[in-house]
Amino acid sequence: MGGEQAWTRPARPRRPVRTGLVLGGFAMILCLVGVAGLGVWNVQVITQASGPVRETADGFFHEVSAGEVDRAYERLCAQARSRWSEVGFAGWVKTPPVVSGYEIVDVSVRTKAGRPTGEVVVRVTRDGGASEERTLPVVREKGEWRVCGDPF
Repeated sequence: MGGEQAWTRPARPRRPVRTGLVLGGFAMILCLVGVAGLGVWNVQVITQASGPVRETADGFFHEVSAGEVDRAYERLCAQARSRWSEVGFAGWVKTPPVVSGYEIVDVSVRTKAGRPTGEVVVRVTRDGGASEERTLPVVREKGEWRVCGDPF
């Protein structure tokens, strides 16, 4: 009657704590990689933007000091253009003492609410030799960097 029973493998004990720790560790590594990737992306955006921000400010002040007010007006952001008409801006720029020279002192770019913004510190020289430092805000608008705010 009794035949031998076939051999069966014994049941493995479950280890839910170890499984949870492994999955938790994997999730932590995944989050760290994501944060590192965002950090690298942010650094790239900022370092790549400082050159164009400097060029925008340089072009703007070159045009203002050369008397090319209409070209300088085109470099203003929409917000600044809504405050100044082209004629009003030209009158403001040509009011003595006019800008005769400039020197870019510092360029800084940062992200604000996920969007890159820049500030350029410029030493403006006016007719008569008086000079002053001004902070020029620069924003990205429709894929181009534009001067925003009152530059004088």
